[in-house]
This record gives sequence, structure tokens and C-alpha cells, in this order.
Amino acid sequence: MNRAWLLIISILCLTSCKAKKEVYLFTSFHEPATDGLRLLYSTDAYHWTDLNHIFIKPQVGDKVMRDPSIAEGADGVFHLVWTSAWSGGKGFGYADSKDLIHWSDQKLINVMDDEPTTVNVWAPEIFYDDDNNQFIIVWASTIPNRFPIGTETENNNHRLYYTITKDFKTFTQEKLFYDPGFSAIDAEIIKRAKNDYVMVVKDNTRPNRNIKVAFSNNVLGPYTKASDAFTESFTEGPTVAKAGNDYLIYFDAYREKIFAAVKTTDFKTFENITRQVVVPTGHKHGTIFKTTKRGLNKLKKESGVN
Repeated sequence: MNRAWLLIISILCLTSCKAKKEVYLFTSFHEPATDGLRLLYSTDAYHWTDLNHIFIKPQVGDKVMRDPSIAEGADGVFHLVWTSAWSGGKGFGYADSKDLIHWSDQKLINVMDDEPTTVNVWAPEIFYDDDNNQFIIVWASTIPNRFPIGTETENNNHRLYYTITKDFKTFTQEKLFYDPGFSAIDAEIIKRAKNDYVMVVKDNTRPNRNIKVAFSNNVLGPYTKASDAFTESFTEGPTVAKAGNDYLIYFDAYREKIFAAVKTTDFKTFENITRQVVVPTGHKHGTIFKTTKRGLNKLKKESGVN
């Protein structure tokens, strides 16, 4: 066997070994959202176990932590953002960690300070843009009398906004990220390939309150018109895990009081897999990301889990 083939086999082996050592983590919180960050883990993205431990307790804003979202940078540092107030806030909470156990001092990032009538800053979702080594944070806010209200009231007519940062010290001024023509919240960006992005988003209008997708060849858009809904009504908080060639979209079916899921390969056709997944009772929506098995073992030790 020549050296070229040996090199190829070695690379494939390293890639396979790395994949086997990776595990999924799912950020979580329990109502009434005052306890702080919880984490679920899974080795297959279908069956989840709660570490049953609080990793960071909220100290900023209204001292709540809803919708926790985590992304890891190229340097291995994890960055956490969360909803820090139900209403009246102009920003979101932020902290970082190298191991998900020891956290920096918390900050309140007031991204809507220049919009004094802002009603809320909800569900910040953090996305690491590896092409530009920067973080994009997307959230939902209502600014009364800014957009046609449709079926909503002025105080419940959300649009999606974003800011960009490289160091979490300076942030670009907020800009409109997506106006689908209806009240929209809970947006998550998925990169499928270079210049190929999907956004999963909740249509928050009455009576819809369901989940849709949009597409773009640029992470900052413009995104296409939102698709038809692929969930029933009374669903929210979508997040996506890639398992093999499949994308698993988890979401909170809050009227049924369960966490549900669908499977897709193209974000156009969806298969309901709710009966195939296991999500602990009490889990509320966050985001799914990956870490190493070694990292998980440290989290287990911290949590007192065997």
C-alpha cells in the first residue's frame, strides 16, 4: 500500500474517531426560569438525559434565564446568551466559559437602547459565522407602530433584529434581520454549506403560532418568504441537530406539554419523529450544540452523575 493511501486512511480514521467522541448538548431551563442554565446530553441526538444541575444562575436583568443559546468559537470558548426579562428590558444576558462549568461575570447587553419604546428583547439566538470569525446574535423585539399589526396588538408585533460581535466587548448597532410580514420570534440559523443557510422561525400570529423555514445564500440574508408551516399550532422554540444526513428539528409543543420533533434532509419535507425521541419532563427550549465526550465527562462529574 503506497503512502498516499495510508495518509487517506489515517485521515478517515481520525475523522471517524473524532465523530465518535462528539456528543450533543441541549441548553435548557425550567419554569419559572429563575434557577438558571440546565444541560441535557445525548450521544445520538434522539435520546436526551438531564444532568440535573444548575451551571449558571441568572444575575442580570430581571434575574431570569429563558431561551439559553450557546455557540462555541474557534478558540474553544463557549458563549451564552439568554432572555433576561419578560418585558421592559432593552437587552439580553451574556456570559462565557471554557468548560461550561466556570463562567465569566454576567453582562447585560442592551442592544435596543436607542429604541426607547421597545417592549421586549426575546429569545436571542447566537450563531458562530466561521467564514468571518464573528458571532451573529438574532432576537425578537416589538417596537409599537413600526410595522402593520395584522392580527396582533401593537405590543405583540415582533420582528427579528441582529447584532454582530467578534469579542463581546463591542457590538454593531442593531439592524432589522427579517420582516416576514407577520409577528416572528424564535429564529435559528443553520449553515448547510458555504453560501447555503436555513432559518427556522416561529410565526407568532394568532391563530397560527407555528413554525416555518426560510432560505438564503448569505448568513445575513435576505431570506426568502417564509414557507408553509411544518408544525401544528401552539409550537415554538425550534432548534436543530444534525445526525448523519438528517436534520432533527426539536420544538416545544406547549399546548400538549411535550417536546416534539421532526426529521428532514432538505427542510422541505418533514417526518414527525416525536415518538422516537426522549426528552426529559420539564425541559424548556434552548439550543443544541456539540462538545467532546471528555467535556461531557467533566460536566457529569460536576453534576454528580455517574
